[in-house]
Amino acid sequence: MIRLPQPVPGAAADEETARAELYGLLALLYYAPPSADLLAQMRVAPTEAPAAGAVLEEPWRALVGLARELSDEAMQSEYSALFGGIGKPEVYLYASYYLSGFLNEKPLARLRADLERLELTRAEGMSESEDHLACLCEVMRYLIAADDGAAADLNRERVFFSNHLQPWVMLLCEAIEAHPKARFYGALAVLTRHFMAVEAQAFDMLA
Repeated sequence: MIRLPQPVPGAAADEETARAELYGLLALLYYAPPSADLLAQMRVAPTEAPAAGAVLEEPWRALVGLARELSDEAMQSEYSALFGGIGKPEVYLYASYYLSGFLNEKPLARLRADLERLELTRAEGMSESEDHLACLCEVMRYLIAADDGAAADLNRERVFFSNHLQPWVMLLCEAIEAHPKARFYGALAVLTRHFMAVEAQAFDMLA
């Protein structure tokens, strides 16, 4: 079942745990306006990377800094201004939009076929379609962290990432970063962009 996770990244014991936690955090932050509890956890999160010069250290520090600077209401309102509202949002979070120009198109059908092969189904109560960025990040979190050894497989991660995230996620990040209303979510887009670039480079080494 595709479900949103709970953890916030911190001093993870190993790289795979850190990857899963970061995908989980992205899923939470892109799925809905951030809860007060989540933001409280972010405000006390460590910002020093275990190793000096880590690629994600500065983007993560900037995001946590904004979480500490801005009020809960400001960040929740920013989410609604960018991604919510009635009718057309200012920024779409759906793969189909970036890959085809329309919602609920062939990219979503291909994704659903792949999810079926992975034996994953849309969770009851999930309000967004499966090609929403939050749902895709949650699938990646599951593929990394699943107790089932068959699911936690680097090649399956690579194929899913290459087919359903890599072709469009940088376009989304650029759209968010360029938006004049994006502060907290602008910083989140920077972190997302750097993280996805690291993931792509790592998966390229497996190919």
